[in-house]
Amino acid sequence: MWIDCHCHTKYSYDNWLEPVDLIRRAKELGLDGVCITEHYSYEASLPVEQVGRDEGFLVLRGVEIATDRGHMLAYGMQDDGWNIWGRDNYLPINEVIEHINSIGGICVPAHPFREVGVASLLHGLLDITGIAAVETHNGGNLDSDNDLAISAARHMALPALGGSDCHKTIAVGRCATKFSQPVTDMASFIAAVRAGACQGSYYPGYAQLAQAA
Repeated sequence: MWIDCHCHTKYSYDNWLEPVDLIRRAKELGLDGVCITEHYSYEASLPVEQVGRDEGFLVLRGVEIATDRGHMLAYGMQDDGWNIWGRDNYLPINEVIEHINSIGGICVPAHPFREVGVASLLHGLLDITGIAAVETHNGGNLDSDNDLAISAARHMALPALGGSDCHKTIAVGRCATKFSQPVTDMASFIAAVRAGACQGSYYPGYAQLAQAA
């Protein structure tokens, strides 16, 4: 099954993407699910979960955390109590990983080789411990940045995730993750990642739909 593991909607407050448009586009592409990772807040994505139920489509939820060494996708929290720092930006990366792990979640560096200013992770990824996987395929990246992430994940012997990082409908599903065991909820998602039963990729359905258009 295929899941786009890195999606944003208007509840990230940096775009105007309506959740229903994201979900209907994902269904059109043949994806089996999406994971909404709004910036800073887990609770912000709660309305999208209801849209998923209304549309009969799997919607999982995580959060994209802005650390002092790049952005981190985190999965497995229950509310915004994960944020014990009282601010949204430049959270200490090692403390973030340790804390998310302590509450039963997992951390995955997002687009690690994309330069996002002074807080970019880049090759520092190789020194990071405690992460469950690497986002090797990001739909907003240059292919060369994804290639570096693919090489790093292999070097670190970590599973790979893929996500579109969509902020517009057209971007949904450019990259996604192929899971080789069923994912029906966040618990099974985390179990699959920990088991390495996942592979980030450029989603074939995205290119096929573009060619058919």
